[in-house]
Amino acid sequence: MSLIHPTAVISPKAQIDSSVSIGPYTVIGESVKIGARTKIGSHTVIEGCTSIGEDNTISHFTSLGGVPQDMKYRGEPTELQIGNHNTIREFTTIHTGTIQDQGVTKIGHHNWIMAYVHIAHDCVVGDHTIFSSNAQVAGHVIVGDWAILGGMSGVHQFVRIGQHAMLGGASALVQDIPPYVIAAGDKAQPHGLNAEGLKRRGFTPETIAVLRNAYRILYKDGLTFDEAKVAIEQLSLDESLLADSRIKVQEFLEFLAASTRGIIR
Repeated sequence: MSLIHPTAVISPKAQIDSSVSIGPYTVIGESVKIGARTKIGSHTVIEGCTSIGEDNTISHFTSLGGVPQDMKYRGEPTELQIGNHNTIREFTTIHTGTIQDQGVTKIGHHNWIMAYVHIAHDCVVGDHTIFSSNAQVAGHVIVGDWAILGGMSGVHQFVRIGQHAMLGGASALVQDIPPYVIAAGDKAQPHGLNAEGLKRRGFTPETIAVLRNAYRILYKDGLTFDEAKVAIEQLSLDESLLADSRIKVQEFLEFLAASTRGIIR
């Protein structure tokens, strides 16, 4: 029995594993690759140079691999890459990249992307993230592993969201969120450490306490950004801390050092 509905329109050049199921009226283009056991709902369009891994669930009316919404785009061959075990819900749009960046939009593994989400060209999304309904992400955004974006949030282009960070619902984010930090507001501001999320993911009480200390240095001690970076570097070198705690602080510090748009303050 075929797993592809007879009304689906699929290019004979598309590379689709025999275990993939495809719903009614879905359209799949010639440069699409889809891995084993992926399920695709009805009325979905997958086009462009798009590769989708294994065990993904793609709901009805999604649009994947469309041309980027960038006025500089002139039809160059760019890509969308989606990993394994992702859930992508109804009316989500994810576009290919542009040659002004790396030419590829990347979605990792085990992500939960809810209805009406938009992920623009050249974004890089890690693993185990959650995009709540109507989260809107502009081009060239980087979203770290385990990050959460609240419903109806908006993210400015070139912003970075650190690993395990959380952006509250209906927030507008125009600068970077450091790892492990909660941000919210119509112009998003820091609102503490994402301690509950870290507990759920197995962070030890000591590591959470050390990250609270790093957060306090950055946001509560009245230091300039450069002064705070120096103080956090000293914390990362404290040999009385467990190795894992020092590594997490070093990752925090590396994120700050790499910021080009600045961090929320």
